[in-house]
Amino acid sequence: MAAGAERAAGTAGGKAAGDQPDRLSPRVLSEKPTTFTITVTSEAGENDETVQTTLKFTYREKYPDETPLYEIVSQENLDDNDVMDIIKLLEQQAEENLGMVMIFTLVSAVQEKLNEIVDQIKTRREEEKKQKEREAEEEEKQRFHGTPVTIENFLNWKAKFDAELLEIKRKKMKEEEQAGKNKLSGKQLFEMDHNLDTSDIQFLEEAGNNVEVDESLFQEMDDLELDDEEDDPDYNPVNLDSD
Repeated sequence: MAAGAERAAGTAGGKAAGDQPDRLSPRVLSEKPTTFTITVTSEAGENDETVQTTLKFTYREKYPDETPLYEIVSQENLDDNDVMDIIKLLEQQAEENLGMVMIFTLVSAVQEKLNEIVDQIKTRREEEKKQKEREAEEEEKQRFHGTPVTIENFLNWKAKFDAELLEIKRKKMKEEEQAGKNKLSGKQLFEMDHNLDTSDIQFLEEAGNNVEVDESLFQEMDDLELDDEEDDPDYNPVNLDSD
């Protein structure tokens, strides 16, 4: 390995290469200018989920008295806002450590940021879960307690109820009107069923001598005071004859 690449690996790796060789081992791309990449992975979060980014550094001629060039060449499970936050973090850390070897510091700051993002993802998912539970509870309450009555929804309900009631009355009136048209008069009934002409006679014939008369109704006939027409002062037989 060339001297420049060795310096890059040593500077980038330093203590980190010994502690976490899989995560922070640099991959040298060129010696002039010295260019290398380092893949940084967060600690495992919920369900062993991780976020990851690969950083590319290029030493400028006066490094470390001037900041290195840096960029994100790839990422996993990061959204655009996360990527922008990491770029701003690198810029801030590079300015604060100007004049000192800084690659390890920059990479460590990025790794801490990735761990924060994993925690944020976990928190966001927990909040989403709680929100769904609250919505389910509220829906269950609505199912048992109904909708709270307000002036607005009461007026809407009343308007709908009145319209339905009016429609029921209209249908009932129409049915009654139609029933009235279909109702037959006595004459129409006789014309349709000629048996009605002799129904009374048939009834008397079938009854025969079985017709009972209550004689008590006639026992007091003698006690009745009947006015004699001749005793009537207004009685005039001439008028009767004229009729």
